[in-house]
Amino acid sequence: MDNISRRSLISAGLGAGLVAALPGAAVAVSTADDAGLRTDPFLLGIASGEPWPDGFVIWTRLALDAIAEDGLGGMPSRNVAVAWEVAEDASMRTVVARGVEQARIETAHSVHVELKGLKPGREYFYRFRTGRHISPVGRTLTSPAPHETPAALAMAFASCAQYEHGYFTAYSRLAQDHPDLVLHLGDYLYEYKKDSYVIGGGNPRDHAGPETVSLAGYRQRHAQYKADADLQAAHAIAPWLVVWDDHEVDNNWADDVPENTDAAQLNDTTEHFRQRRAAAFQAYYENMPLRASSVPAGFDMKIYRTIQWGQLANFHMMDTRQYRDDQLAGDGWQKNVAGRLAEDRTITGAEQEKWLLDGFRNSTQQWDILGQQVFFAERDRNRAPEIDDVSMDGWDGYAASRRRITQGWVDANVRNAVVLTGDVHRNWANDVKVDYKDPASPVVGSELVCTSINSTGNGTGSTTDPTMAWNPHLKFTNDNRGYVNTRLTKDAMTAEFRVLDYVTTPGSPVSTKASFAIQDGVPGMQARQPKNPCAGGRRRRARARRRPPTFPRGSCAHGQTRLRCDSIPSGPVTDARHQNLGENERPNATAAFAPGRGSSHDPGDGPHGRLHGTGEAHGGGKQRPACHRGPRPSGAKLPQVRRPACRDHQRPGTEDARDQLDRGRTRHFGQTEGWQMHALPPDHEKQRRHRGAVKPFR
Repeated sequence: MDNISRRSLISAGLGAGLVAALPGAAVAVSTADDAGLRTDPFLLGIASGEPWPDGFVIWTRLALDAIAEDGLGGMPSRNVAVAWEVAEDASMRTVVARGVEQARIETAHSVHVELKGLKPGREYFYRFRTGRHISPVGRTLTSPAPHETPAALAMAFASCAQYEHGYFTAYSRLAQDHPDLVLHLGDYLYEYKKDSYVIGGGNPRDHAGPETVSLAGYRQRHAQYKADADLQAAHAIAPWLVVWDDHEVDNNWADDVPENTDAAQLNDTTEHFRQRRAAAFQAYYENMPLRASSVPAGFDMKIYRTIQWGQLANFHMMDTRQYRDDQLAGDGWQKNVAGRLAEDRTITGAEQEKWLLDGFRNSTQQWDILGQQVFFAERDRNRAPEIDDVSMDGWDGYAASRRRITQGWVDANVRNAVVLTGDVHRNWANDVKVDYKDPASPVVGSELVCTSINSTGNGTGSTTDPTMAWNPHLKFTNDNRGYVNTRLTKDAMTAEFRVLDYVTTPGSPVSTKASFAIQDGVPGMQARQPKNPCAGGRRRRARARRRPPTFPRGSCAHGQTRLRCDSIPSGPVTDARHQNLGENERPNATAAFAPGRGSSHDPGDGPHGRLHGTGEAHGGGKQRPACHRGPRPSGAKLPQVRRPACRDHQRPGTEDARDQLDRGRTRHFGQTEGWQMHALPPDHEKQRRHRGAVKPFR
């Protein structure tokens, strides 16, 4: 294996860098070839984010023990060299950039590589290596060139994942839907210690460690979440744009004001809470695929920014926690709080508000998407017109701030404004107005609210809320867990509310509870007939053929579109590190693999069917499992096998935190040992296949 120096990489114009937030002491270092780590250090997976036309960020963090109490993942007290590669194909044969970075002690052995010099609007694949250990392969994309309008963008968004309240099956289902961009709107993790936030029937899993207040605690908590294989699958399938909400620091914090005054939580003084904030921000940066521009400076960290997707969309990623005024009247739902209407109240702070309004005025894109945290439209719980009963934590508690933002996009003639929201653990679809008290006030935008990944447990499945009767701009609600899939074109934005039947046990199937469309130039929600997620056959294949050839959305049970299984090793699977599912339930959401001879692999059924083996050894006949429910290239033949209906999975028992982590980890596409795969060429008109195993890491 060849070592690639930083100097040769930079001279090639491919700019990459690891950003350390703190100066490092003189410590021992290793090369990527002699890391000296006896076990796999990629327990926390890989990720990418912040796509721009010529690059993106790729991320990993090394750990040998995800829940080590010191938050350092059981790593040795030295820097470790990590090699990385970016290629045009999942087999890693056409490498376009490579380099070596130091995973440093002072940043918990995290690695952030900012790629530049790549081609716009392209799909890329990446991986890492240290010593003999090679990470899974991840898929990512560059955004289109600034002047280009892509045919479509498949974007998913999610929020609110409480590890203790159930399993992260929604993340693996999201990965199986094969988005090209994922937005996470906050509450990526929760700060509570074991048994302090318990759902009915008890928590299926437990947090390790005390409530997060120190840097070690936040690092440990991030690592425990990152070790979850469902979450790893979602990170590996597409680039992410992330913003925090409150639980990444403390429940309902507002600028320098914590939830309570508990000294044990460092909430008793402003100075102590700033120490807690600084620790939370440092750990957040270390564990997210963020640019160097987001490196924290003590208790300040800038995460609001705009990411352009050519001329199709702007994504304005916002921060409604760090700069807001304190919630009024003790927080929570309150009646007739006149102060919430004060003109000087802000949820964004003056600087962020100006940045957003300037972004509206400068926008030439078809869609302006606000990725933010808390409920935006007015939601009054009291029917009586003389009583306002609203949440002090959402935009209702900052009514003037909301009006300025809404009027700002109206005055700037923004073509299509859409607000994306998390936080409330329910799905909602809302029309947005400037004046909610005036029935004649026009609809000027739309709001899509995603439910939680698993926070508060299974949910009731309800699609009713009494407040909708006197809040006519609230068009839909639902109490399931899940996420939202969207598809943006120049003509419309469609949204599918994807929901799970249960989360307190792993393996739930996913379905579409409701579907809405926002037409270009026509603000407001229009309901669509939801499709049967288990439907296959002629209509599904026809839809797949109509999709744009670049980055198709359709997926089989593996989340595949351009990847197909074609050569399978013999023997059983022995490396199945997936803490959520049993041995017959491995939703290898980013893989093109299946077990070998004589086996029938059921990777979680999911919304798109299963992958089946023919029972013949590789090289001895037709050894080609078929992904029946996703799009396939023209002319590709699939064996005729029965398509089973979606069904529930086997439900394994619960374990303690370390047992859950030790049960194993799914191999994602690109893992080398004992696996082979094919990747269809980017040009779908070429029907030749790239055959053979993943290329060894150089």
